[in-house]
Formats: sequence, C-alpha cells, structure tokens
Amino acid sequence: QVQLVESGGGLVQAGGSLRLSCAASGRTFSSYVMGWFRQAPGKEREFVAGINWSGSITRYADSVKGRFTISRENAKNTVYLQMNSLKPEDTADYYCAAGALLSLRPTAYAYWGQGTQVTVSS
Repeated sequence: QVQLVESGGGLVQAGGSLRLSCAASGRTFSSYVMGWFRQAPGKEREFVAGINWSGSITRYADSVKGRFTISRENAKNTVYLQMNSLKPEDTADYYCAAGALLSLRPTAYAYWGQGTQVTVSS
C-alpha cells in the first residue's frame, strides 16, 4: 500500500515555473514506477511524465517535452515535476501515481494522490 500526497500547485503567469512534489508513504517507494497525470475540466486524465524506479528512464507527453522534468529522490520517498515555460493550456489538476509499469495509461497505476491544482494565466 502506498499513500501519495501532492503539493506545489498554484497560480502562475504564462512563462513562469512551478515545482510539484509528491510525497509517498511506505518503505517500498523505490520499487514503484511513478507518473504524473493531469486532468483539465471536461477532459480526460492524460499522461504528463513518468519515471522508473531508479530514475534512469523517463517518458514525457509530447506537449510537455523540453519544458517539464520529472525526477525522484528515493531516500525522501518523493517524486517531483519541474514545470517551466508554463502555458495556459497546462492548467489542470495534477496527480501523481504509483505503479508497476512505466505506462501512459492511467489504468496501469494502482495508487493515486488527491491532486494539486495548477492554473496558468495568460
């Protein structure tokens, strides 16, 4: 069992930056693939970024490549999402998730946080 708590969301102007954090409980954090997803009002939840257990493999949605960076600190049971050059279309609730496979599909992740809201103003 893993419990996930996101933080770091907020309101930012276009072009600005935010860093999201996701703190995990449990001693098995380092064995999980971690992912960040987002969901805008009226839209389906979509993959943003994922990272394998060691941090050696990362994947990104095309829409965020070159702007967002996912990383993890297993000693702190924490995964991060550094978001730079934010755009209004990045506005959404952002969720971290833990799973066994580095997948773009939300159904591949067994554990989810409650989400943190990111609003990018133009």
